[in-house]
Amino acid sequence: MATPPPLGPQPPQGAGPFPPPGQPYPYQVPPQVPAQVWGQAWGRAYPAPPPAPPLNGLAIASLVLGVLCFLPGVGLLLGVAALAQIRKKGERGKGMAVAGSVLSTIGALLMTLAFTTGGARDAWEGLRDAASGFGGTFSVATGECFDTPTGSLEGYTADVDIVPCAGEHDAEVFAGFSMSDGPYPGDGAVTEAADDRCYARSESYVMDPWALPADVDVYYFTPTRQSWRYGDREITCMFGNTDPEGSLTGSLRQDETTLDDDQLAFLKAGAMLQDAFDGVPDTEYVEDDLAGHKAWAAQVVRAMKRQTTALRAHDWEPAAEQAVTGYVEALDRARGEWEAAEEAKDADDFTDHWDKAYRLTDGPKVVTAREALGLATESPASDGEGAGGGGDGGRAEAEV
Repeated sequence: MATPPPLGPQPPQGAGPFPPPGQPYPYQVPPQVPAQVWGQAWGRAYPAPPPAPPLNGLAIASLVLGVLCFLPGVGLLLGVAALAQIRKKGERGKGMAVAGSVLSTIGALLMTLAFTTGGARDAWEGLRDAASGFGGTFSVATGECFDTPTGSLEGYTADVDIVPCAGEHDAEVFAGFSMSDGPYPGDGAVTEAADDRCYARSESYVMDPWALPADVDVYYFTPTRQSWRYGDREITCMFGNTDPEGSLTGSLRQDETTLDDDQLAFLKAGAMLQDAFDGVPDTEYVEDDLAGHKAWAAQVVRAMKRQTTALRAHDWEPAAEQAVTGYVEALDRARGEWEAAEEAKDADDFTDHWDKAYRLTDGPKVVTAREALGLATESPASDGEGAGGGGDGGRAEAEV
């Protein structure tokens, strides 16, 4: 068994510290091979791995735009360009470019569908509403008072702050109702529904029209086209100050929750007559429709009979009984004037009886009765209750 030679180049035969046989001293020792040379003849140097090709930037951009569904046309073009560069330069990112191209194509198809079906218009209007300050839907319960972020009851609002009604506040909610399901009926139809039904409901919340300040009117929150898409059908009715810089203080509520039995009986009887007064013909002068006014006078006579019957049937507290009885007697005389107006021969005769009846109905006797019952004693200024009047008291049509 032969022993392999040591690694590295071998010294010549006989080299070493001793001379070869037959070689005399002195003998010069050959130089030694440096240590670092040993092993190079048996080992093999392995080359470093080549660097990975770079990742294509257009592929990254295409994937980002595709995932975000933003500018799908640009994302598709970037994906196609990225595939061409990858094939040419040998770069990485083919999968990203393909994914970005597919997602961008889907986004482009969805955007085209949205434009053709009107969805894009609704989305834009929703974005416009949000930019105008309108956010999601919200609700405020009947009887609650609130402040708006801007202090105004006009335009859009994203939310409100509920505050105690005892202090100052921007509005007080008195009713709310929902519109029927279906396609959005349009801004005009929504406003008309809010106007008609909110005013009608205001009389149930404030049963005493004398208790409503002259600078207070009806406002409302309504759905927008965008909120309608998310199921918003709610219309909120509220009282607010007609002065943009003004506010309300204290609750305006005058209904079964705040009134006693005598007050309720008095106001319910008075509502019978007020309903008849609201039916006055819509003409500027009596002579424009004398026949219509005479028919209206007949309705007022019937309403006053029901009113006085209800007032006489109620069991009044002793402190208020005499004052209410005096008012009922004044109503009887007023009814006689309305009966005469019903038989009037001309507009002047009708107006004369109307004036006398009005002074009896809203004269000193009713103020005395109201004071005894603890109700408001200052008659509200109103068109349509004097001679030749016509209209609904100048109600505003403000909208939130």
